[in-house]
Amino acid sequence: MEVTLPLLGLLLFLLLFRVLKSGYSSQSSSSRSEKQAPLRLPPGPWQLPVIGSLHHLLLSRSRHGGDLPHRALRDLSRAHGSLMTLRLGSVPTLVVSSAEAAREVMKTQDAAFASRHQTPTLDAFSHGGRDILFSPYGDLWRRLRRLCVLELFTARRVQSLRRVREEEAARLIRSVADVCDVGDLMCRAMNDSVARSAVGSRCARRDEFLRELHRAASITGGFNLADLYPASWLVRRLSPALREAQLCDRNVRAIMAEIIREDRGEEDHLLAVLLRLQRDGDDDVDCPLTTEIITTVIMEIFAAGSETSSTTLEWAMSELVRNPRVMHKAQAEVREAFKGQHKLAEADMEKLTYLPMVIKETMRLHMPVPFLLPRVCRETCRVMGYDIPVGTKVLVNAWAIARDERYWEDPETFKPERFETSSVDFKGADFEYIPFGAGRRMCPGMALGLVNMELALAVFFTTSTGRLPRGRMNNLT
Repeated sequence: MEVTLPLLGLLLFLLLFRVLKSGYSSQSSSSRSEKQAPLRLPPGPWQLPVIGSLHHLLLSRSRHGGDLPHRALRDLSRAHGSLMTLRLGSVPTLVVSSAEAAREVMKTQDAAFASRHQTPTLDAFSHGGRDILFSPYGDLWRRLRRLCVLELFTARRVQSLRRVREEEAARLIRSVADVCDVGDLMCRAMNDSVARSAVGSRCARRDEFLRELHRAASITGGFNLADLYPASWLVRRLSPALREAQLCDRNVRAIMAEIIREDRGEEDHLLAVLLRLQRDGDDDVDCPLTTEIITTVIMEIFAAGSETSSTTLEWAMSELVRNPRVMHKAQAEVREAFKGQHKLAEADMEKLTYLPMVIKETMRLHMPVPFLLPRVCRETCRVMGYDIPVGTKVLVNAWAIARDERYWEDPETFKPERFETSSVDFKGADFEYIPFGAGRRMCPGMALGLVNMELALAVFFTTSTGRLPRGRMNNLT
């Protein structure tokens, strides 16, 4: 009998429905057996069996003509509230879309939301949360956080890497041409700077490494079947995304293993610090600093330091091209500070006040990571009068908050001057502006990322032509 494509699709859907429904029903029966009082959940849009709230994202995608979940969830939150309940596949999800709600989650109830939501694809990259970014809230996370605060990202350590940044800035000046691929140039420059800071030299397999990082970012977005239905063994077994994540992880770790095996005399890069701590002995027998953990930590420094910084810089240059007044003002300040010199000294960056505002405004309008890394509710708690069940995934829509007219005048306009008189900053105390997060899980490498971006952007104002290079700007959003 000939099977038409629509019928085949229906049969596959019914099979998937049967497999998933059995797992979902068992969870529901277990919950009902506890005979707890009904919870007062935050409001949310209507849901369908199996797929939950996913159809709302698909409808928004068709309206906007793009795959932009942060925009879709902002639209939904305007209709249902700044605390919104969704079910993405089988995953109960809380979406946070206001500064007040973000303050509750990341300050008032920070301990209850201090763990990361671990998906199957993230688990493949972090090896079960054996890292800084995705480790569960506990002894290992405290150990790694302490290493970040006391060893890896101290002010003295960031200062010790100044020579690397200045040399890479000089190299970037020599690379700038009138016509060039700006996005690719910035991505390579940021990767080289981060690589030398992290491991002492440029990555010989840089281009391959960057491709794998791009793959990892797209795979772990949380909207593939393995991550939407993590409890289904059949979905996990058949998921192409999970297999691709595992392959990507093997490729990245193979490159990292080559880097770690190389013998370098320098002792001021971050890998050398971690290897020295491992070699000198471990005073923490419960959370030893293994080579696997060191590899994962260095991978994350690469990914976080190069991907987000290059994205921010590409957006900054795109906005400067569209706003000649801002570009000329920033250019005049940089040229006055460096007085036409072609080798930038980082000490002179302290003279700049407007350029840092350009970076801040770029991160506000074009949040490099629209959703902060997902958290998970560790214990049932109340937020703004609503009950949040244990196990709920928490998405903080930092992009939507930074464009909210309740906190920002003319929020869709690129206007660095808004920070001249504003005390709002990105250090975790002002929840209307949280590109680096806040609370216990705030980004530990913020200082290193900022100095890299500011110095690299200053490079483009010191070229002989006095113009930003023409060329392709990626169609980011």
